[in-house]
Amino acid sequence: MKNLLNKKILFIICGGISAYKSLETIRLFKKSGAEIKTILTASAKEFVTPLSITALSQGKVYSELFSVENETEMDHISLSRWADVIVIAPATANTVSKLAHGTTDDLASTVVLASDKNVYLAPAMNVRMWEHQTTKTNLKKLKDYGYKLIGPEIGDMACGEYGEGKMSDPKKIAEEIDQFFLNKKRNKNLKALVTAGPTNEYIDPVRFITNKSSGKQGYEIAKSLSKKGFDTTLISGPTNLEIDNDINLVKVETAEEMFLATQKSLPTDVAIFAAAVADFKLQKKYTNKIKKQETLNLNLEKNVDILNYVSNHNSMRPSLVVGFAAETDNHGKNAEEKLNKKNCDLIISNDVANKNIGFNSDFNEVTIHYKNKKINNEKLSFKKKSEISDEIVDRIIDQLN
Repeated sequence: MKNLLNKKILFIICGGISAYKSLETIRLFKKSGAEIKTILTASAKEFVTPLSITALSQGKVYSELFSVENETEMDHISLSRWADVIVIAPATANTVSKLAHGTTDDLASTVVLASDKNVYLAPAMNVRMWEHQTTKTNLKKLKDYGYKLIGPEIGDMACGEYGEGKMSDPKKIAEEIDQFFLNKKRNKNLKALVTAGPTNEYIDPVRFITNKSSGKQGYEIAKSLSKKGFDTTLISGPTNLEIDNDINLVKVETAEEMFLATQKSLPTDVAIFAAAVADFKLQKKYTNKIKKQETLNLNLEKNVDILNYVSNHNSMRPSLVVGFAAETDNHGKNAEEKLNKKNCDLIISNDVANKNIGFNSDFNEVTIHYKNKKINNEKLSFKKKSEISDEIVDRIIDQLN
């Protein structure tokens, strides 16, 4: 983890049984050459000691909001300015609530509120607390504010229950922060465009043609690109999904609107077309609601082909164009045909007939088809769409490089 060398990490430990993992996380940071300063909340002292933290971090441990020693040496404002990044692990339900509501009743919450740096949370709590609506609402607020989450994981808990809420492994936390610094250095000047979700093609003012796309995979790809340093624009058809506020979200409804938004977003270094754009639209939309009748004939015409337009554009074509092929049969053959016909660099195919990985599922299984036949087509096996997205973006970065 060479990207942590000489980086300044403000590490906040909150009160929870997972606090013991923070010692290993600090050790990994220090081993990689990072400079560590630690804030220990009052309840965290019940689980780990300042002495053990100092021994591992070789840095000072802070805990009191009002301390003559601390305020003369480094007050809470300068402590927040000192850091390159802030990591809170474990981030308890109590801390999540404090940060979401702007409460500043201890040093940890005061420093975070006073900071302008990226803040990473590694949540750790009982599965029922994690699933509680209050926690979900608080986390939504924090993600809207720009906070980043690492985990939590699914597994056995200290309380004897099993489920989501387990703090991520220290190595994963350290790798995530290492990746944060790598991305800032490597991809900070690169722009990415992602399309996601369905489009609605209106028949009359209240009815439209659409499809079952949820937009989940496209949204996760946009998140992965942003996380890895790209200046990311997401053009989204109608969905109920949320996105980080550091991603430029453009909401559209029809294929024509998505096409115009895509044109305005060019030029870009990479374009990923994950949206399920309707292939057809009405030749003429009814201006009034159609009344009930025995039969109805609709005349359709071909919609604009956004992927084909961008991938064959002479002057505005991105360095890398990635298309998606949502298939129900002949997946490989259809994907290869689309790869060649649309002049893409990559086509990502998946089986939407499989309900476990199809529309609305949080999981996926895809095959990456490369235009460069020196690279073998690659199957990404069944896993969360967020994990699939990370792997896709890794391949994109490899291709750009």
